[in-house]
Amino acid sequence: MNEVNRTPDFAPLDQGTADAFASSWNNLPQGSVYTYDQFKDWLEPITQQDVENARVLELGCGNGSLMLHMAGWRPSMIKGVDLGSSARTATQNMEATTFSNWEVGQGDLTAFESEGFDMVYCIGVLHHLRDPKRGLDAVIRNTRGGGRFHCWVYAKEGNAVVIALVEPLRRIACRLPWWVNKYLIATPLSVPFYLYAKLVNLLQGIKLVQRLPLYDYSKWIATRGFQFFRHVAFDQLVSPQTAYLPKSTIEDWLKTYPQIDPASIYIIMRNGNSWKFGARLKCAS
Repeated sequence: MNEVNRTPDFAPLDQGTADAFASSWNNLPQGSVYTYDQFKDWLEPITQQDVENARVLELGCGNGSLMLHMAGWRPSMIKGVDLGSSARTATQNMEATTFSNWEVGQGDLTAFESEGFDMVYCIGVLHHLRDPKRGLDAVIRNTRGGGRFHCWVYAKEGNAVVIALVEPLRRIACRLPWWVNKYLIATPLSVPFYLYAKLVNLLQGIKLVQRLPLYDYSKWIATRGFQFFRHVAFDQLVSPQTAYLPKSTIEDWLKTYPQIDPASIYIIMRNGNSWKFGARLKCAS
């Protein structure tokens, strides 16, 4: 199936956030904003071998940027769900592929119900929800017994500079028209960090440089062009809600799900300022 399915009209808790992010996703060129290497990095330790011939669900699919790469891993089917109007853009992006067994649904991911998928992933979404744990509940709820889930969130660890400098600005910028935010705030704000990241990458072998704030993240993003820096800055500033989650919170969350196989749990620091985590569910008895 390749269509946008909608939930009934109502005002979900995160509608404002979804609308804000849609203003970002709907104003990008066609295709994925991410490279294939970025996609692989976000999904690791999940690999193509884990996905081939599996039923896959993405909760919070935006414009389908990750779905486009996921389709290349040849799942048996892939479904994306997003609350914002970016579901339409995701549909357009997926229609341009040769992959046919996909579906995009526009609705509240925290309320999404299914019979269960072999793989459920949620990248960069939980930390923007009013109730991130409720989003994780949906991830677990839609993973079948024996299936796997994988999430990525902003970390509290390693983001002191962002929390101190960017967060106060975000609380103001998110209230402005999207074009003011993107072109008059995010664009000029991206310039100094673009130059900083490029310099860090150039001097990365120097021990003193390795102690600078956002060192690992700067090396990672330095390989991209200025437009991607602006996209990241706009994503940071457009959100009405952002949480920075400590590892201890994720650990506590995962303990609340008896259906998780505890031996399969992983929590991995990514780029010094974010967490990838996931696990496998116990097989249904």
